[in-house]
Amino acid sequence: MKKFLNDPANFVDEMLQGILLAHPDFLKEAAPRALVRADAPVKGKVAIITGGGSGHLPVFLGYVGKGLAHGVAVGNVFSSPSAEQILAATKAAHGGAGVLFLYGNYMGDILNFDMAKEMAEFEDMEVRTVRVTDDVASAPPQERTKRRGVAGLFYAYKIAGAASERGYSLDEVERLAQKTVDNVRSMGVALTPCTVPAAGKPTFSIGEDEMEIGMGIHGEPGVMRGKIQSADEVAGILTERILEDLGVRSGDDVSILVNSLGATPPEELYIIYRKVHELVAQAGLKIHRVYIGEYATSLEMAGCSLTVLKLDQELTSLLDDPAYSPFFVQPGGANRC
Repeated sequence: MKKFLNDPANFVDEMLQGILLAHPDFLKEAAPRALVRADAPVKGKVAIITGGGSGHLPVFLGYVGKGLAHGVAVGNVFSSPSAEQILAATKAAHGGAGVLFLYGNYMGDILNFDMAKEMAEFEDMEVRTVRVTDDVASAPPQERTKRRGVAGLFYAYKIAGAASERGYSLDEVERLAQKTVDNVRSMGVALTPCTVPAAGKPTFSIGEDEMEIGMGIHGEPGVMRGKIQSADEVAGILTERILEDLGVRSGDDVSILVNSLGATPPEELYIIYRKVHELVAQAGLKIHRVYIGEYATSLEMAGCSLTVLKLDQELTSLLDDPAYSPFFVQPGGANRC
């Protein structure tokens, strides 16, 4: 294992210290492992709180900022934050208009966010919950609520964050976050494992000439392992599965995200996107906005994921709003396609 580390036990806390020192204009510490926007609490705005295990930057804390989330609780690598850490972020971000818990659909996170919700409500804060379930490889369509949350988290933060920034009510922010979840699908492919610093060994093994379709961002088993295929073939597998599951029709507007899982360079992502663009155009879809880069990683795992968000006028308007965080900047208004 070759990593830039001191004591592996301090990996998360030293990472957070570095981020807070680098971005004091964006973030501040509410409590150990609980970070909020530097201007929190934002009075009169719905506070969006997220969280999860470390190792996925920019998910989760990378999307705390204006037009995105308001606070985050940070767990150990691939481990849920505690209910107390979630509550600390909630109390520091609560601006009096209610709170939306917005996070990925993982058992440990569900248990601790639900516990934090009860604790917050005991302190007279109104809390709603939306869980992101975009990974089509993790459960069949009829069991969509059981699916994992992966790179589709980005779109949920973007849409819900824009709604909050506009001053929408808690009911509306919750509705729009759920509408985003209902209209977004993702699927990934892994080429190599990652190594959790404290464990010091790869999370799984895979042959030098193999790839695994549908693998989760914690190394959860995928749906197909086999010989590495060409970029065009991989793009075709991901695109076909996502578009079929999403139920898009010719003429629909979509946004596309091609995401690196940590070690795949942008050059390869653009090769993947080239084919995705061709296939989406052949399906008669109109691409409104494209995102390519690192949006939800798994430490140094090589691989990528594809996410497609089906748009209507309401979602498009919110997607185009500006957003700013240490890891994501989008000026408002312009259609980039």
